[in-house]
Amino acid sequence: MLKATNYWLLMAAAGSFLAALAHLGCIVFGGDWYRFFGAGEQMALMAEAGHWQPAVVTSGIVLVLLIWSAYALSGAGVIRRLPLLRTGLLLIGAVLLMRGLGFVVLMPQFPDNSLMFWLVSSGICLVLAAGYLVGLKLQWPTLKVHQA
Repeated sequence: MLKATNYWLLMAAAGSFLAALAHLGCIVFGGDWYRFFGAGEQMALMAEAGHWQPAVVTSGIVLVLLIWSAYALSGAGVIRRLPLLRTGLLLIGAVLLMRGLGFVVLMPQFPDNSLMFWLVSSGICLVLAAGYLVGLKLQWPTLKVHQA
């Protein structure tokens, strides 16, 4: 394993993990948490009514965020090397960058989400994108494809 000194990737891993915990909190604590995090009144009401959709959608987000966190830890050398590590880190960073910059396009599709939700979540995505992409750039030479 590589020495874990890539603080950009460590920050990205921690941020993704914290985001996963926040989403998990929405599932556990229900409507008030969905409202607090700006997910929209419809999601909050569905969660309070016991509908399965908010928990399933949010569980999917939790899973993705945990996988992303694992990829950042792998890139930083904290855990074993994961498959397609360079490609994975690049794609994660690109997705976060697009989400952070593209919120204006997404806003009309989710009218229940508050402007504060969009600004805060987009800012978080941009910070995480920087963590993944700068961390990848710094780690690139050590992440060469293994040859048998």
